[in-house]
Amino acid sequence: MQNTITGRHMEVTPALKDYVNSKLERLERHHEPPTSTQVILAVEKLNHKAEGIMQISGETICAKAVENDMYAAIDSVADKLDRQLKRHKEQRTQHHATPVSRMTNGDLHGGERKQA
Repeated sequence: MQNTITGRHMEVTPALKDYVNSKLERLERHHEPPTSTQVILAVEKLNHKAEGIMQISGETICAKAVENDMYAAIDSVADKLDRQLKRHKEQRTQHHATPVSRMTNGDLHGGERKQA
């Protein structure tokens, strides 16, 4: 996974980079890890903003957070991206698939057939 961390109107310190990378490692545990992730950190007056953009299987997942602390904003974005990845994974799984054992017996409906 390719991570890009940028800062708007601020310098991204090595401590912030390490913290963001540790939070993004949590997202790699999913079935389909993202191909690239971009994190944009910004400070505007008293608001600390974090934005995460992920590319996964041809789709883009975005999350934004505004907090009083930069570390809290990064935590919020990581949690939002994690929830969206779980939802994306859930939508991709087939819930109504027919088991293979039934298909080999010729019985697709799971019950006995009545002879007329």
